[in-house]
Parts: sequence; C-alpha cells; structure tokens
Amino acid sequence: MDLRKLKTLIDLVADSGIAELEVTEGEDRVRIAKFSPAPTAPAAGTTVAIPAATSVPPNGLTAAVPALPPEAEGHAVKSPMVGTFYRSPSPGAASFIELGQVVKPGDTLCIIEAMKLLNEIEAEVGGKVKEILVENGQPVEYGQPLFIIE
Repeated sequence: MDLRKLKTLIDLVADSGIAELEVTEGEDRVRIAKFSPAPTAPAAGTTVAIPAATSVPPNGLTAAVPALPPEAEGHAVKSPMVGTFYRSPSPGAASFIELGQVVKPGDTLCIIEAMKLLNEIEAEVGGKVKEILVENGQPVEYGQPLFIIE
C-alpha cells in the first residue's frame, strides 16, 4: 500500500466520527485507530448536571473555588509506548501484580502490546502497589500513568 493511500486513510479517520478503520489489500493490512481523551457518555436515563455560567453575586463577594483533587502520592509508572495494556501474560492467567502487593525494581508489572509485539513493563522502584490506573485490555498512550507505587 503506497503512502498516498495511507495518508488518505489517516485523514479519513481523523476527519470522521469513526474511532477505528481496518483495511486489507492483498497481503497488506492496515489498522488505524483514533484514541482521544474524550469523556465517556453517560448511560441512558442518567441526569447530567451542566454547570451554569459563573457570575458575581449581588453582594459583590465571590464564592470559593473548589480545590482540585490531590495528586496520588508515590511513584507513577508511566507507559513507555502506545499500545494495549494487559495485566497478565495470557487470558485466564493470574495477573503479574495485585493491588497492595509489594514489588521490587525489575519485577514485571504488566505487558503492553504494540504492533503485535508484547513488551514487559518492569517496576523502576520498589514499594507497595497503591493504585492500578488502567483496566485490562484498555488502550494506553505514551506517558500515561499505569500504576502508583509508594
């Protein structure tokens, strides 16, 4: 498949509302997926509160701005690549790590599949796994936090 066709396909995915496109042409196969950090849509029947525009009250005092949630304490293990996150070496197998487990540097935390290659992600620091921030089978971006180790 030539580069002009590939560029056209990429533009098609970028400009349209589709999230993924797969094209097979002879022996060539191309899969283009668009991942955006867009929020998920609420389930049917749920009510979503939309904040109104802010205005200054008649007395001239302004309301306090709510504080942002605190950042998780500890070392964030970030994805070194774009791919698909897997907690275990194969479907049905036990996870590499569990919440609350103590790990040491070099322990395998997960696998990220990128272009049909399975890449083991190892702990950079030792400590207790405080949070697992990604669901099994979820696509991840470069630099996205995967775990918090304290």
